[in-house]
Amino acid sequence: MGKHVGGTPVEQILTEVLAGVLKTDRVPPDSHFFDDLGANSLVMAHFCARVRKRDDLPSVSMKDVYGSPTIRSLAAALGDTPAEAPLAPPAKAPPPGSTSRYVLCGAAQALLFAGYCFLAGLVTVQGYQWINAGSGIADIYLRSVVFGGAAFAGMCVLPVIVKWVLVGRWKATDFPVWGLAYLRFWTVRSLLNANPMRLFTGNPLYVLYLRALGARIGRGVTILSPALPVCTDLLTVGAGTVIRKDSYFLCYRAVAGRVQTGPVTLGRDVYVGEKTVLDIGTSMGDGSQLGHSSTLFEGQTVPAGLRRHGSPAEPTDVDYVRLPEAPCSATRRAVYGLASLLQLLLVYVPLAVGGGYLLLDLAPRLEALFDPDVADMTSVRFYAEALGLSLALFVATIVVGAMTVTLVPRLLNPVIRPDRVYPLYGPHYGAHRAVTRLTNLKFFKWLCGDSSYIVHYLRAIGYDLSHVEQTGSNFGTEVRHENPYLVSVGSGTMVADGLSVLNADYSATSFRLSRASIGAHSFLGNHIAYPAGGRTGENVLLATKVMVPLDGEVRENVGLLGSPSFEIPRSVERDSSFDQLREGDEFRRRLAAKNRYNLRSMGLFLFVRWLHSFLLTVLGFAAFAVHGTHGVAAGALVGASLMLGLVLTAGYYVLVERLITRFRRLVPRLVSIYDPHFWWQERLWKVPADFLVVFNGTPFKGLLWRLMGVRIGRRVFDDGAAITERTLTTIGDDCTLGAHSKIQAHSQEDGTYKSDHIVLGRGVTLGVGALVHYGVSMGDGSQLAPDSFLMKGEYVPCLTRWGGNPAVALRGDQIPPAEQTSLLTHSARSAHTAQISTGAVR
Repeated sequence: MGKHVGGTPVEQILTEVLAGVLKTDRVPPDSHFFDDLGANSLVMAHFCARVRKRDDLPSVSMKDVYGSPTIRSLAAALGDTPAEAPLAPPAKAPPPGSTSRYVLCGAAQALLFAGYCFLAGLVTVQGYQWINAGSGIADIYLRSVVFGGAAFAGMCVLPVIVKWVLVGRWKATDFPVWGLAYLRFWTVRSLLNANPMRLFTGNPLYVLYLRALGARIGRGVTILSPALPVCTDLLTVGAGTVIRKDSYFLCYRAVAGRVQTGPVTLGRDVYVGEKTVLDIGTSMGDGSQLGHSSTLFEGQTVPAGLRRHGSPAEPTDVDYVRLPEAPCSATRRAVYGLASLLQLLLVYVPLAVGGGYLLLDLAPRLEALFDPDVADMTSVRFYAEALGLSLALFVATIVVGAMTVTLVPRLLNPVIRPDRVYPLYGPHYGAHRAVTRLTNLKFFKWLCGDSSYIVHYLRAIGYDLSHVEQTGSNFGTEVRHENPYLVSVGSGTMVADGLSVLNADYSATSFRLSRASIGAHSFLGNHIAYPAGGRTGENVLLATKVMVPLDGEVRENVGLLGSPSFEIPRSVERDSSFDQLREGDEFRRRLAAKNRYNLRSMGLFLFVRWLHSFLLTVLGFAAFAVHGTHGVAAGALVGASLMLGLVLTAGYYVLVERLITRFRRLVPRLVSIYDPHFWWQERLWKVPADFLVVFNGTPFKGLLWRLMGVRIGRRVFDDGAAITERTLTTIGDDCTLGAHSKIQAHSQEDGTYKSDHIVLGRGVTLGVGALVHYGVSMGDGSQLAPDSFLMKGEYVPCLTRWGGNPAVALRGDQIPPAEQTSLLTHSARSAHTAQISTGAVR
């Protein structure tokens, strides 16, 4: 027990608790937690957890600790805090799921996927046969247009038909996962996610498509988010509304083993910012705004004309619509949508369908692959030609892709002048969207990220990186922007994964590009939306999922955490413990060694990717070798090859990951980024995992996590979670992992890398977009609200409900009572209907 002198009873008890955490005999009440006592955020998270376990102390959060960084000031702040609403009632522990229903649902999903693959194979074979019958380039082009257009239309129409046949109109309800109702839900959702209309985000055609699915959307709406709402009949969007990208308004959520559907209602002229989540039962009145990196929890509303930001959202005076309107008629929108569709059908689709055919036809004859009479899977020639073809296509794709990404946007960019307002859906908007899409291709950032070479790539596509102080990890593998030529990053700044630079502003009728500048000698954590005009300067730490302020003084020499953000120390002793490795001859030696290691990693993964393409080439042409290119049997074989290709891809990358780890489990680390272990960890992060998306919402996702090293229980429902360090993660039976949630068992701050275990107990729920940091333990049946950030070292007791950024125990007034949930959804639906009757949706 620690010693203390004088003070209030609360002060004395806090002193004793902190002394126990720090394992010291004396804690002066006026000593600064970080500067004097040498604590860090992980230590203070353990302190907060111990305080919360005591009935004789008020609850303490990390925000309280940062705001009052001494025992004396913290005790005074807690004493001055007005009484808050009691904590939310305990969550209901989900009953154990049915293993038989789990298995039967997985079998049914596999059969449905097999049927889809068979249909795709049959269409592909028939289309190839018909195009092959053409004579001359013109005829092949026309046939490619017809076949490609028909295939595109079929992929778009099929989800609409299936939705109306299987579901009809979505209603506010709930049902258990793995049942028949869930199977219908999963079928519709999977078809929507495989839908090429997602390519038309930011296009009037996208809005028309949502209307065809049952959404009530007014005129002049702009939706930039590719996250398609599933329960579209429950979505109402008033005229003139703008929804930015990376916004989730799915009209459903998964909680404690059940899928709950509910309305999302947006009035006229609403603005929804970047990286936002709108939970079910939420609404926004006419002219209201929701800022970037913000969330509306279930039941939250934004009154007409008011503004909210934060997670959960709270009042703000910040105006997120920062540009005037421009003339944008219905005719302009129609012409732009039609021109986009024609461009796709007359240029891109024929290039993809017929171009490949012509390219292979003009190439030297590969009889062992293309002639069923000659093809022999037992011959060396078959595999030699497959090897040569796959290698040529792989190299050509990289070379052409690099030239396209670096040259074409530079030709388009002069069309758009910075700080000038342009109307939507014109040639300037088309050029802007093309630049955004081309320069955000993932492959080259995946290849070069987490190394010195990412700097050269970002410069090649237009970034202004000033005088770079090379660290070997200046940027991660996921960096996005809206215009790379208007991004400036100061010298010595380091950026983790998930940065999205918002240098475009939108209104209902106009857009404007502006320069976004990130100050020198700063560090940006994961999943940050950085807008043009962000009020941060030099030497700033931006924590994971922080909301970058757009008002107030320019922040310098501080850290920012949370949404809305508040100040924290720029760094602590633990994060500077390896600073001696970042200067002098030792730094240069280690940086050179890291560069060589990263270069070998890049070469390794180019080989890994090519070998994967070679295996798929062999598999694809094996179907032709067995049964040629005609008939239903050939279509069935092509469909089977699609399924086998998915199984092969999953098994291949699981094996690659386990070989890199040598089939061993990771152990918690605290090392410099110039330590060889960190370089090895960067190599591990490069293992592709995009294939996992196909398995979302199926029992097979849990099986794959288990094969990749996750200690995962039975009947886990994974709706689209990401797990970065698989072997440091433990997940109990019957857990529910929401769409776009993330379990991240590591952190990097400046030159220090840290990792630790994450444990989720039985029946835990992670909401949509929630992020769980390293060192966290969540008790059985606990729940984390959507878009929340559960900081490192936190302990969430059993059956408690947490939420926010950073996450804390939710109050009773932040959660609608169970008996009021049906009334809430009825109220939102009534508002939904009222807006239609008053002309809010036209």
